[in-house]
Amino acid sequence: MDLDLLSDRPTTTEVGSYFVANYPPFSVWTPEHVPSYVRTLDAPADDPRRTPLGLYIHIPFCRKRCKFCYFRVYTDKNSSDVDTYLTALAREAALYADRAALRERNFDFVYFGGGTPSFLSSDQLQRLIDRISEHWLWENAREVTFECEPGTLKKGKLETIKAIGTTRLSLGIEHFDDDVLELGGRAHRSPEVFQAYEWAREVGFPQINIDLIAGMVGDTEDKWKLTVEKALALNADSVTIYQMEVPHNTEIARDARRSGSTTPVPSWATKRWWIDYAFRTFEKSGYEVSSAYTLVKPSPPPSGGEVKGFVYRDALWHGADLIGTGVASFGHLGGVHYQNVDTWEGYVEALERGELPLSRALRITDRQRLIREAILQLKLGRLDAAYFREKFNEEIAVIFAEAFGSLQDEGLLAVFGDDIRLSRAGLLCVDALLPRFFEKEFHNVRYT
Repeated sequence: MDLDLLSDRPTTTEVGSYFVANYPPFSVWTPEHVPSYVRTLDAPADDPRRTPLGLYIHIPFCRKRCKFCYFRVYTDKNSSDVDTYLTALAREAALYADRAALRERNFDFVYFGGGTPSFLSSDQLQRLIDRISEHWLWENAREVTFECEPGTLKKGKLETIKAIGTTRLSLGIEHFDDDVLELGGRAHRSPEVFQAYEWAREVGFPQINIDLIAGMVGDTEDKWKLTVEKALALNADSVTIYQMEVPHNTEIARDARRSGSTTPVPSWATKRWWIDYAFRTFEKSGYEVSSAYTLVKPSPPPSGGEVKGFVYRDALWHGADLIGTGVASFGHLGGVHYQNVDTWEGYVEALERGELPLSRALRITDRQRLIREAILQLKLGRLDAAYFREKFNEEIAVIFAEAFGSLQDEGLLAVFGDDIRLSRAGLLCVDALLPRFFEKEFHNVRYT
């Protein structure tokens, strides 16, 4: 690949959000649109079986807060606090039961995210599932993903996680160098990774994913190559690799502001080179690149069965509805984005009053729905113009002519009729390219 296409001037990573997770930008969602979401929730769906439906369950607890973390998490809550939150979470799930837009609909996918879902004890997890199951069941879901921090796991807890229907276990390894883990504020160390992975294989999850992060503080080329080697040896069913970013509300960003210095995170060019190295290494062992962040092993996994991709990702990137539950969680239903309140007190108190803990929302236009799907699917490295023609009755070659043209001029994208593909260089910096597809009024708008 042409590494010149990945070059950048800074030797470190600047402070700011890089990862594009939705559209339009979160900063334009407002409380004034919340009633629009409620009306959509209480209006019967046109075709309850046409659009896949997912459930996201946010567990906001961690043993430690990572220095690069920008999510709503808590490290100071005791067991009573956890039980209070889980009670509120179960109440929120109950409030969605029998809403008109959700009747006759089953969850196609479920995702336990955090924070650290595996922070919960086996008893706490089982009690939560028992309460949610009074209103919602997911035995027919195509995928149930559960995120784990290796140091929170025992074999018995993994057995409970599997028993609640988990089909895809995701281990947040991030790195195998203990000094890098320490500098990043991670709670676990590499010996816990190997033990947790061994237990997970023994328990027999249909799919095990491992997460890595390129460019953590203290990372070097040699350390990264060794991490890739150790990750490859695990023979995981899928591997997710992120490039370290430094959003404004992270400890790394705050330290940089206090000291008046740059961040200690390697440059984007370095991280992209490291990701490309990882991709090429895994590809030599039979893995396939399935997105800007993901590698999958297409052959039957060691645990048996068949890897069928990443349902949560693919469904959301193709316009699925998502009920997001938990503090600060966001979702999408029938053309309306929404997000829950982002404080502990606000979340718990709203549910004690028997109200959905809604904070802000945005009803989006048909054109914005098309743009949203296009930019998210571009993270797969390719777009199918026929898909958008059939679903939206629009020609993306016309709508995005300027963006496609500029990317072609830069050698980052090629068009073969309806098949539109990013080069490897384009895929490695895809999040930096996506604002080109935004409507003009959002070009200089803060993303979050």
